[in-house]
Amino acid sequence: MKDFSWKVFTMTGDVDAYMLYKESQRDEWHEQQEDDWDESETEDFDYM
Repeated sequence: MKDFSWKVFTMTGDVDAYMLYKESQRDEWHEQQEDDWDESETEDFDYM
């Protein structure tokens, strides 16, 4: 979706396509942060 909305924006200059691109980029960033948090959370445990 991100690539499609970027292509539409660059071809048309449509602001809504740009906003969709930025929203999908933000969602992707948040997912990555959650994954990083989950990984670091398990590294802190000392398994006996």
